[in-house]
Amino acid sequence: MVKRAPPTRADYYRVLAESLPKKALVVTCLGNASYLWATVHHAPENFYVEDAMGLALPLALGLAVAQPDRPVIAVEGDGAILMHMGTLVTVGAVAPRNLTILLIQNGVHAASGGQALTNATLDLAQLARASGIRRAKNLAAPKALAAALRSKTVGPRVLVLATAPDMEVVKPPIAFDPVVTKQTFMTALGAPRYIPTLFGGGHLEHD
Repeated sequence: MVKRAPPTRADYYRVLAESLPKKALVVTCLGNASYLWATVHHAPENFYVEDAMGLALPLALGLAVAQPDRPVIAVEGDGAILMHMGTLVTVGAVAPRNLTILLIQNGVHAASGGQALTNATLDLAQLARASGIRRAKNLAAPKALAAALRSKTVGPRVLVLATAPDMEVVKPPIAFDPVVTKQTFMTALGAPRYIPTLFGGGHLEHD
């Protein structure tokens, strides 16, 4: 019996790009999670987190609360979620209806060299449910992700995507600059620009 290889991150990303809800905001974690998403679907409504492992989901949670009329999608890694499991508990407590979490489960810390997770087979959907997120499931194929994204189910929800590790670094189509990412994203949201002052403090552009 031939055992099929797990789908790649790119397989899931193509489905996400085709099924992305209108006005959706997408927050991706470090490494190929951001590089590949920029290659597949670069847009001002993307926030690419760089060199901050485990902080894509906290940012997406804040966005979901602040922008309740817009779908928010967070792409986080299994290694990152194990570093910041408290974030899942907070999502379960706050329960934003517009938040979808795509949790890449590839069993390794891909962005830092491919080190194996301490527990690569942990049932992350069950972990999410134990954290108070009732709508959580493990998915093993891109077509299952397509069906989940088409459903009218409200969040918060966690979709754990079984994925083959992608160790080769993808070259994104743009140069990643955190300041440019922030400003572009804020413009897409229609948020006023924050202007810092030399000795601390600051003000919003419309003040």
